[in-house]
Amino acid sequence: MNASRIALVTGANQGLGRALVEGLAARMGPDDLVLLTGRNARRVSEAAHEVVRSPGTRSRVEGRVLDVADADAVSALAGELRDRHGGVDVVISNAIAPLLPERSQAEQADAFIDVSNSATHAVLRSFGPVLRPGGRLIVVASTLGTLGHLDPRLHPLFDCASLDQVEYAVESWRSAVHSRTAEEAGWPRWLNVPSKVAQVAAVRAVAAERRERDLSDDTLIASVCPGMVDTRASRPWFSDYSHAQTPAEAARAVLDLVLAEHVDPALYGELVRFGKALPWYGGTPPTEQDELLTP
Repeated sequence: MNASRIALVTGANQGLGRALVEGLAARMGPDDLVLLTGRNARRVSEAAHEVVRSPGTRSRVEGRVLDVADADAVSALAGELRDRHGGVDVVISNAIAPLLPERSQAEQADAFIDVSNSATHAVLRSFGPVLRPGGRLIVVASTLGTLGHLDPRLHPLFDCASLDQVEYAVESWRSAVHSRTAEEAGWPRWLNVPSKVAQVAAVRAVAAERRERDLSDDTLIASVCPGMVDTRASRPWFSDYSHAQTPAEAARAVLDLVLAEHVDPALYGELVRFGKALPWYGGTPPTEQDELLTP
């Protein structure tokens, strides 16, 4: 990577995003800059100030307001970093809109898809071109992101697709949710499953186009599964947290991948969990019981 590095984390006010910023700020150098981003100006400012004052912080940390659901805002920030710094070295796309069990999945679909999927597409489109040689562009997903978690009828929408095709599939899914035809077409009732598959498919699409060039200059594009993490977004869905990681613990493996001295070609473009690539065709669709347990 470059001598003076620029890192950016989305959805970084709290939880895993905040822990990723803290970890980067502790492990990067005094000349490096870590940008903590989020939608709420007050929360961004407070979080950045707290990280700056943390005794473990070594690098510079700045808060930046960024609504990742606004593709123009994402593009503008990428352009600014290109013009001011010549690009960016680390981008971690982590923002997510929480799902609430007490509300129907359909009524939460737009906000969830806008942040989890449309924003992922915007980050890949805007920051991919300004990623400096030796850089890292990481999308936080989950083990649900493997293709096998979808009904086989849906596999052609995401397998070996371009980013344009993934975007089209996501919007088709969104329309099916609103027209109440999603289950008939094979889409899982729980939004998180197709959303995560689409995130990983989008990363794979971009990585497929860049693989040879990126590996030649030690650049990594990948998605990651941080494992079960005890956060505000995940707590409503689980009753047993005895095996959950703290955000700081979960951030450690992600940052080991981000800050590794060299890129492992076996991980390029893949969904990575604790340093190992998960099989793209792995997983099984949710069972009827799983669906019934999902509001």
